[in-house]
Amino acid sequence: MSRFIFKSDVAPSEITPEEVYRQRRLFMQAAGTLAAASFVPELAMAAAAPSFAGAPSKYSTTEAKNTFEQITHYNNYYEFGTDKSDPGENAGTLKTRPWSVRIEGECAKPQTFDIDSLVKLAPLEERVYRLRCVEAWSMVMPWEGFPLSELLKQVQPNGNAKYVEFTSLADPKQMPGVSERVLDWPYTEGLRMDEAMNPLTLLTFGLYGKPLPNQNGAPVRIIVPWKYGFKSAKSIVKIRLVEKQPATAWNKSIPSEYGFYSNVNPEVDHPRWSQATERRIGEFSRRKTLMFNGYGEYVAAMYRNMDLKKFY
Repeated sequence: MSRFIFKSDVAPSEITPEEVYRQRRLFMQAAGTLAAASFVPELAMAAAAPSFAGAPSKYSTTEAKNTFEQITHYNNYYEFGTDKSDPGENAGTLKTRPWSVRIEGECAKPQTFDIDSLVKLAPLEERVYRLRCVEAWSMVMPWEGFPLSELLKQVQPNGNAKYVEFTSLADPKQMPGVSERVLDWPYTEGLRMDEAMNPLTLLTFGLYGKPLPNQNGAPVRIIVPWKYGFKSAKSIVKIRLVEKQPATAWNKSIPSEYGFYSNVNPEVDHPRWSQATERRIGEFSRRKTLMFNGYGEYVAAMYRNMDLKKFY
């Protein structure tokens, strides 16, 4: 974590309502992108990308969403650099087609899914979720996906499947940050099986009704909204069902600061800063952090008999 470069709030001039952003870019998208597409096949494919808009979900918050520009230009994705702006600047090198995800381990039917088949496995939903970063900033983001449980049921977990391990792509040719030993690559994360099967845990393919931008974890990631953001693995290439708790990237790097569970908890501070409040990107005053990021009614029962200061 010593490699973090913290930035000040996003300038008000950079905060553009989504509706205004889309109208302002309409002509540019039509005249610029489509013209370029006639010369660049990848752009032609992007220009013709289908809508990823899913059905509204009962799990969505009604809080105001952050803008597309904020979500795609202020984020952490160390495979593309440690500064908040690095993913947006460097992730264009990521190739998201072809792409496959292997699901294996303690299951009856291990399978490999092509990304385009995976997207069609279940109906997409729009989930407007709060995201709380461990660095004490937050956003509200409209993701498109379906519950991870829909995928896990396809491979039929057996009785030894107690945890789920996620492995992200780590290709130094596409990801300049992988050449830096910030973490022990590839990035790995994990959940307990009941957490993975919880209906809030989202296998995610889109943002604002379109395919995930590269800097936000394209082409597939998970979103676990009651945990700090680093628990939501990006650009997933492998999922393993395992019996023992898997080692995870940040826990391996600094175990005293980043526990396996990493539930959002205002009563358990990070060793170097308070978690009692957070800075919502686009706002000037801090707000109180909610236990489980406000999703306690759906997830608190999973931790009823646990000491959350010990299992942080």
